[in-house]
This record gives sequence, C-alpha cells and structure tokens, in this order.
Amino acid sequence: MAEQKRDYYEVLGVAKDASDEDIKKAYRKLAKKYHPDMNPGDKNAEAKFKEASEAYAILSDADKRRQYDQFGHAAFDGTGGFGGFDFNASDFGDIFGDLFGDFFGGGRRGPANGPMKGTNVRTSVRITFLEAVTGVEKEITLSLKDPCPTCSGTGAKPGTTPQMCPKCGGKGQVVFTQQSFFGTVRNVQTCPDCGGSGKIIKDKCTQCGGSGYISSKKTIKVSIPAGIDNGQSVRIRDKGEPGVNGGPRGDLLVEVIVEPHPVFLRQDYDIFSTVHISYAMAALGGSVVIDTVDGKVIYDVKPGTQSATRIRLGNKGVPTIRNNAIRGDHYVTLVIETPTKLSKEAKELLRQFDALTGDSLGEAARVSEEGGVAKEHAKDNSKKKKFWKN
Repeated sequence: MAEQKRDYYEVLGVAKDASDEDIKKAYRKLAKKYHPDMNPGDKNAEAKFKEASEAYAILSDADKRRQYDQFGHAAFDGTGGFGGFDFNASDFGDIFGDLFGDFFGGGRRGPANGPMKGTNVRTSVRITFLEAVTGVEKEITLSLKDPCPTCSGTGAKPGTTPQMCPKCGGKGQVVFTQQSFFGTVRNVQTCPDCGGSGKIIKDKCTQCGGSGYISSKKTIKVSIPAGIDNGQSVRIRDKGEPGVNGGPRGDLLVEVIVEPHPVFLRQDYDIFSTVHISYAMAALGGSVVIDTVDGKVIYDVKPGTQSATRIRLGNKGVPTIRNNAIRGDHYVTLVIETPTKLSKEAKELLRQFDALTGDSLGEAARVSEEGGVAKEHAKDNSKKKKFWKN
C-alpha cells in the first residue's frame, strides 16, 4: 500500500528542494551500494535497491515530481486513473540504464527477448479554465503503431519466418565479464546483430519494412477529471505503442494545458478575483453581483467596508481530483472605485457630504491659516523631462 512507503526524498537522503543533479548523484551512490550484482543473495540490499530506484523514477521526472509534491504517494496509487505510475521491471531497467548504461546489465534480470511492455506515448491537450474546474471529455488525434496486417507483426515476408540469431542464440543478449574497481562484474548487453529480439529477418515484409508495425491516425477520447491543474497529466492505459514479443501496449500520457481566465486566478484549489464597488455602496452597504465558476451570486456588502477588503465564498473554488465533493474557496477582493467624471450637482453634493463628515477638503486651508504653513503647488515637470530627454 502507498501509505506504507517511505517518503521518496527520505529514501534518497535529499532535501525537498534538491536539484535534479543532487537527486541523480544520491541515486547513483545508493544504486552502486545496493545493486544485486554487488550483493548476491542479499534480499535486504535488493529491497533497498528497488526502493531507491522507485524514488528516483518519480523524482527525476518533472511531471511526476510535481504530482508527488502535491499529492504524495496517492498520486501514483493507480486509483482513479489520474497520474498513475507503474514501477515495473521495464521502468527499472530504463532508469538504471540511463545512469549506468549496461555496466550492470541495465538491471534487467530476464532475457532481453522476453515479453516487454510497449513504449509510453506523450501528447498534450488544451482546455479552458472552466473546463478544468468542471471536467471535460476531449478527442485527440495522433499517429500510433499497430501490428502489420500483412506479416501479422513478425516483420518477415509472408511465407517466410524469422531465424534465430546465431550470435546470441536467440536470447537477445550477449554476456561477458570484466574487471573493474568493483571487482569482477558481469556485463550484459543487447545483442548488436538482432537488436535484442533474438531473431534475424532475412526476407523482410514489404509493407512494414521488417519492423512488424505500421502507423495510422487514431482518434482517442480523453476524460479529463474535474479539478485538474495546468501541467498535470491524464494516463490512458494500453493506448501507447505495442508491446514487444507479446508484451502489453504502453500507456498514453496526456498533458493538460489550461488557458488562463480573464477574471479568475487559481492557486491550488482556491480561486481569487477582484470586484469593484462604488463609494456609496462601501459607505452605506448594499448588494453586489459576483461572478463565480458556478455562476453569478449576490453578496451583501456591509456598511463601512474599506477598500481591499477580502471576502470568502466557501466551497466555491475548484473541486479536488480525488473527491469532487471537497472544493476550495473563492476569495474576492472588494476595491472601491473612485468616479472620474462628475456633474456639477454631484460635485456639490460631495462637498456637502464632506462638510458633514469631517470637512477633509477644508483641512489644508485651516492648517495653513493656524500654523502659517506655506501652500505648495504641483509643479510642471515637462521642461525637466524635455531637458533630460535631449
């Protein structure tokens, strides 16, 4: 279970803000220490090696690391079909091979020509802000491989069959040992003659050129869950490239790009927006219409509301991916709007109002008369600006 796993940063012994290079160095150190070839028969070392490799598989991938930082192990528990990650033997071999090449045989314990899962395919889809909040179904079109109908995926010309590779004896790997600073190390490499398939095709299929696959355009429906954020991905099982030697197909990973909204700003599962109110409403109170992702709502502004007052509309934010019944909040900043065009009557009424509420308009004159303070006027800086411009 995901709850029983140690924190991935703790496993590698790095801080949560560690750089990609720090994560890679930490993993290399642990991999050399606990690799099964260095600890034959040591189940504890093998478990630590797999744990470190799984942690590196997540933290070395920018998308997976972002999901892990936000959701923890739950992001990869496979429930709900979102952002899932299957750490299997092929993932392990790919990751370890990227760091060490075939020095330890790439971590693959079985024959290279055994059944292997197909390659994952990555693509992206663009959606609106509101579609990310409510969830949406999209269709994407991309080119995917399928077994060649002429040769049934063998790659050989009809009427012929692939022959066993004489170099590796059909195993797909060549094995040799060499001396290193670790001692005697077994080095396993993919057979250079057959490319790991264990077979040689003399008469290639004319339709697929011996690859065994043909590509075609396909339209796939993608169900994007409510609450998804920009940069997160949806995994569609078994929609990637075909497997090798009878292995399952890979997965399709669809990165979601969310277009910005002109009014709403998202932070985690909360939404923020700004609403302008009149001076009269701020002073006397009243009802204001606020746009939310659920539609328009009416909010009662309290008398004496100050500018930049923030109010909270509970449960009006973005639904959480794991449980759409749980939502964030919507925070609205009320900004008092100062009128720029007033009629003579409106100006006179404002002067009367000011006189009744403290006479702020006449305060400067009173201070000048009582204290002899000099009156300063704003100066025209146009000449100075012109001078410096020249």
